[in-house]
Amino acid sequence: MARRFNSSDSGFEADFGAFLKEPRGNAQDTRDIVREILDAVETRGGKAVAEYTSRFDRFEIEPDTLSNPSMDLAKIAEGCPDEVKRAIDFAHDRISAYHEAQMPSDHSFDDGHGLNLGWKWNAVDSVGVYVPGGRANYPSSVLMNMVPARVAGVKRIVMVAPTPDGVLSPAVAYAAIRAGVQEYYPIGGAQAVAALTFGAGNMKPVDKIVGPGNAFVAEAKRQVFGRVGIDTVAGPSEVCIIGDGSVPADWIAADLLSQAEHDPAAQSILISPEAEYLDAVERELDRQLQQLPTVETATTSWQAHGAFIQSRSIDEACEISNQIAPEHLELAIEAPESKVDVVRHAGAVFLGAWAPEALGDYVTGSNHVLPTSGAARFSSGLGLFDFLKRISIQSVSRAGFEHLAPSAIALAQSEHLPAHERSVSIRFGKETET
Repeated sequence: MARRFNSSDSGFEADFGAFLKEPRGNAQDTRDIVREILDAVETRGGKAVAEYTSRFDRFEIEPDTLSNPSMDLAKIAEGCPDEVKRAIDFAHDRISAYHEAQMPSDHSFDDGHGLNLGWKWNAVDSVGVYVPGGRANYPSSVLMNMVPARVAGVKRIVMVAPTPDGVLSPAVAYAAIRAGVQEYYPIGGAQAVAALTFGAGNMKPVDKIVGPGNAFVAEAKRQVFGRVGIDTVAGPSEVCIIGDGSVPADWIAADLLSQAEHDPAAQSILISPEAEYLDAVERELDRQLQQLPTVETATTSWQAHGAFIQSRSIDEACEISNQIAPEHLELAIEAPESKVDVVRHAGAVFLGAWAPEALGDYVTGSNHVLPTSGAARFSSGLGLFDFLKRISIQSVSRAGFEHLAPSAIALAQSEHLPAHERSVSIRFGKETET
């Protein structure tokens, strides 16, 4: 049974704050293991990657190519059912359209003092996309990570995906081809992150790594950040639903379980001022849970990390949600648009009865790679801007220089940087004393 909180209780803030701080996921310290793998790949390249792939995935690859002749994406994709291909095509087109609308424009302006200022946008040259493998079969993650990169104009898109026992999902293969992958390597884990970072075998290093993975992949991304860019260090998935009783209880129960079945460490929370509604959703959730093929995972998630919260009002529910800063937020209320401005912290918001979060996972077009574990307080979901860089441009005429120089000199003097001062004053035909 999930925990229940009531915001009217005197100890609510302390109890709920402690609940949010509870660790989720594997508590095993992976730092040293990952460091060893990264060092081995940086030192020994493709040989180390091949050894780790054989050890962890029971699959043999060539150290030079980091591949195996059986890993032909086009051939594997032929096994994808036509119905799934059509769904991937549909999702691809919606994701493309959504991210194309994000494309910014270069800009410049004259400031009236002899300067022309502006900026231009350039795509990252190369991106590595990590796609989970094994039991995972997520063609949607392939699209969500690759399509924005392609739309942004990334020249080289590299996909890595582990293939335990030499098995790769045909749907993943088809999605990769549809999204425009240029290179694919059947490797995973921290060794794949290392190969993308340092290069290995025939694989050249990339500039940025995106995509979800297990605890070892997340830790590897954390450790290589700075050498390469990363999207985020993602934690377990989560949903928060604010309900007023206007959406059927069985719908809300299904939405809560759609997150719980992701991972034993996933989190599902329902907030409502209506105690009877919370009771109805709980009864329906218990009923649906027993019917799920993913009952073991969903039960572990729900019992360990799920919660019902009775709030005093919908406005207070929104404030509690802001405290959570959830990855996904459903406003399952009447007139949900009226509360959008109250939401300050969330990865993605879904409005009304007909907007279950699962649609966003696949086909709304919005990206499903979102900040977790409260990171929505300071970060956004994956989008076009993650694959672009902004370059500032400044053109200065003589009149503009004369307008700026006195203040620049004064600031250089205040910071005790004489070379800075000289680089300005020398343009007056003289050097200031230092």
